[in-house]
Amino acid sequence: MLSDIIELRSFYNSTLGHLAEHSIARAIEQVWAKIPNERLVGLGYALPWLDRLREGTERVLALMPASQGAVNWPANGPSATALVFEEELPLYDSSIDRILMVHALEHAENPRETLMEAWRVLAPGGRLVIVTPNRRGVWARFEHTPFGTGRPFSRAQLNALLREANFTPGPWADALHFPPSKKRWMMRMHGMFEGAGRRFWPIFAGVLVVEAQKRVYQGVPVSARASRRVFVPVLSPQGATGAAARQAVGKGDA
Repeated sequence: MLSDIIELRSFYNSTLGHLAEHSIARAIEQVWAKIPNERLVGLGYALPWLDRLREGTERVLALMPASQGAVNWPANGPSATALVFEEELPLYDSSIDRILMVHALEHAENPRETLMEAWRVLAPGGRLVIVTPNRRGVWARFEHTPFGTGRPFSRAQLNALLREANFTPGPWADALHFPPSKKRWMMRMHGMFEGAGRRFWPIFAGVLVVEAQKRVYQGVPVSARASRRVFVPVLSPQGATGAAARQAVGKGDA
């Protein structure tokens, strides 16, 4: 089950979504080292955090998977969003300083290929920050939030996947220690649950956050791969081109 752009935007506009955004932002800050004038890309649905992190950057792009859908961002100024396939990013090699993946890796058709594509576009020493549902967490077990969809990961699984894609895992953090309840009295106590969870049961956090660095001292085999996907506009009249071609052939025969 995938979360589309409407469900994601609706969740982060809710009270529970605001609390989740704040908790994840705090975890991202723990692994986020400032890079002046960096070129930053958000892959997946990273808009709530890109608004916080765009200050001091050279440029920021929000790339959204085709299976998810896209919305215009930022609200003011030229659009910096694009609809993409996560295994075929429309970026030059070594052109980006940092990638923030949120609601991306757990929905990827091939997580390793997605990470290899991130490796390709990152500059030498570039950084990748991943936010993904925790396999042991409560949030991965309830589908009324975006963290209950897709494929959750354990820390060991993420670590192995990153190393396989030629990344060196660095600092870790976690978030969403409070239960994913929509009840008001539970949400009012989220601060108490969050503080206690970080101290006593971090292994059961709702999401894992890890920063990894691009490893450039190891050779990466290059293989040609033809694109397997194309964009088809939803409103295009399917078959119209073929019908017109047949009519043209018929007239030529006459």
